[in-house]
Amino acid sequence: MTDDDRRAFGARIAGLRAERGMTQKQFAAEIGRTPSWLSQVERGVQPVNRLDVLRLLGDALGVSVQDLRPDAPQGSEARAQDPAPNDLDQARLLISGHPALDVVLATEGPGETPDLADLSSDVDSIWRSAHGDRFAELSAELGRSLPRLERATRTAAAKDRPEVYALLARAYHALSAAFVRQNEADAAWVAADRSISAAERSGRALDVFAGIFRLAHAFVRLKRYDQAEHAARSAANVLRRHTDDPERVTEEALSLLGALHLVLALVYARSEDRSGARKEVECARRIARQLASDRNDFDLEFGPTNVEIQAVSVAVDLGDAGEAVHIGEALDASHLSAERQARLAMDLGRAHAQLRHGGEALRWFLRAEELSPEMVQSHVAARAAVRDLMLVAGRSAPVELKRLAERTDAMA
Repeated sequence: MTDDDRRAFGARIAGLRAERGMTQKQFAAEIGRTPSWLSQVERGVQPVNRLDVLRLLGDALGVSVQDLRPDAPQGSEARAQDPAPNDLDQARLLISGHPALDVVLATEGPGETPDLADLSSDVDSIWRSAHGDRFAELSAELGRSLPRLERATRTAAAKDRPEVYALLARAYHALSAAFVRQNEADAAWVAADRSISAAERSGRALDVFAGIFRLAHAFVRLKRYDQAEHAARSAANVLRRHTDDPERVTEEALSLLGALHLVLALVYARSEDRSGARKEVECARRIARQLASDRNDFDLEFGPTNVEIQAVSVAVDLGDAGEAVHIGEALDASHLSAERQARLAMDLGRAHAQLRHGGEALRWFLRAEELSPEMVQSHVAARAAVRDLMLVAGRSAPVELKRLAERTDAMA
């Protein structure tokens, strides 16, 4: 693009944004970029050449890519220039529409009896991929297993159906968690809702609460903090009455209650309610001390270590970077999943970036990227922190930081 082309493109973006009544700050938040980046685009300083970024702008403004850039590639040329597709695109298709239409119109008997041991092994594998942030593998596994599970709930013998529904609920839990981490909140909502329905049919009451935990996280991603708080608070209130009874309390129920308090801490931190966020973290800490070990009930990884990982995240969201570094760098999370380790590393990177510790921030971001490239590349706050590091460093930015900024589309 020539200088004139960039200025014309920027003016077009600014005009369309103004027509929709949005400020630069509002529109930047809508597309997951900083106001400074958008300002540079609209002034013709920052070129936009990547097709996926053009689509992001076009979708947010309600116009086609060609409306923004008439010279943008189309058809097969565009497909050839596309970056690698979202690893969960196929999984998203799986939840589009009814999951087992072939069974609905079946005119014969129930067909093959499902192998419960085989299905259970498939769901275990799905969760290993989810915990490892291996989304391409997760999508492929769900493509094979989810239709089988859905059909099995409709064809299994009556005595086996509760077990099949429990497996289906757990598979949807994994899908919802993965969609949240890839910022596909609407799909995460659908998957969480289906998990709750399957869990209730399984007769396993606590699995319903696990589904509500996933649903609350989807609401957080949608920035619907009122809905997230309502879902998590109502579930926590009911669970607390259950866990207060010494004859009924179980470690599984305590894990769920603790995890729901961590969701509430996240909600309050994102809502800038400092006292509310700290109160919920302390509630989770008390429950973790009661359990006294790191567990993985309902694939939540709840326990003392994960509580402190979440405490780091809450502190960063509240701007308490020194506290986040103090807590996080004392933690040993090596026994937890790659996803949890990556989250800790990413939040320590964000904390050091807030403190203007460029070298330490870069070190932690690279560690997070090593563990989970998708997490760093899809997390809006992480990309913003990398972009801020680039702005502070200016022309003296180290090569590794420049390369990280390019990989995460965070060039200043």
